[in-house]
Amino acid sequence: MSTATLPTPTPAASQSDELIAEALKRVTTIGTLPEVTVRIIQTVEDPRSSAGQLNEIVAHDPALVARILRVVNSSFYGLPGQIGTVERAIVLLGLNGVRNLALASSLGHLFRGIKLCEPFTARDLWKHCISVGVACRVLAQQIKLPVVDEAFLAGMIHDVGILVHLQLWPEKIRTVCETMKEQLKTGQPGETFCQLEQRIIGVDHEHLGRALCHQWHFPQSCQRVAGYHHHPESLSRDDTLLVSLVHVADTICCQKAIGFNLTAAGQTVSELEYQAIGLNHETVAQVLADLPAQTDAAFGVLG
Repeated sequence: MSTATLPTPTPAASQSDELIAEALKRVTTIGTLPEVTVRIIQTVEDPRSSAGQLNEIVAHDPALVARILRVVNSSFYGLPGQIGTVERAIVLLGLNGVRNLALASSLGHLFRGIKLCEPFTARDLWKHCISVGVACRVLAQQIKLPVVDEAFLAGMIHDVGILVHLQLWPEKIRTVCETMKEQLKTGQPGETFCQLEQRIIGVDHEHLGRALCHQWHFPQSCQRVAGYHHHPESLSRDDTLLVSLVHVADTICCQKAIGFNLTAAGQTVSELEYQAIGLNHETVAQVLADLPAQTDAAFGVLG
């Protein structure tokens, strides 16, 4: 995993630093992850950890055990046979797979009950995040990226900054969404979703997401994805692969209108961008054709 530092913020980002710091102090429901999830993240990030250690942590959370067994026996993972113990599930899923399920379980509870704008709720946003995670997973398999589980996690958390908007500035993020909808309706070029957030709220979901992932001690790769998935070109070349993959996945999921689709509305990916990460339009089209069904399968067990 790369340990490179994140790029220096732009002047606009620097101006929003104070707002971000104040926002993270004010968030309550999403300010901290459940203790068991934090311990799982710490264990997986420790190269000395073992499946046995992870099992000891997971075993103390019956709801998480049930979720892991449900997912590992679902069509989403497609594993052979019926897995009846969490020990066996951890062996089959691997430490990263269990971490992803723990995070999905924790985050899924946060995407509830709040309306973004007509017709989208926070649950639609969660479906979009899961869809991007699924697309990243499949695309990573297509280009033989060795960190398929990390790609799924990165896609799943990319829009987590919007949760801060929903908790602190629900009316303002609703205005952002309604303004974007009006732009799309007229077909006239206008501001991007991030630009609207900057103008109406003072900070966009990328900067909030990056700060939140840092607070949650997520891997640097996830911090980069949350902070730059709309602007992968802002990163050094060594740090762009996973961010670019999420950029592609986010774009095609929004084009397919799976769940909440306003953040990347109008966003495109050039042939050169595809080539830079080993993809082409044909491969992406194949992934896109199966994506709704795969998202439904994943959302059925993670939603």
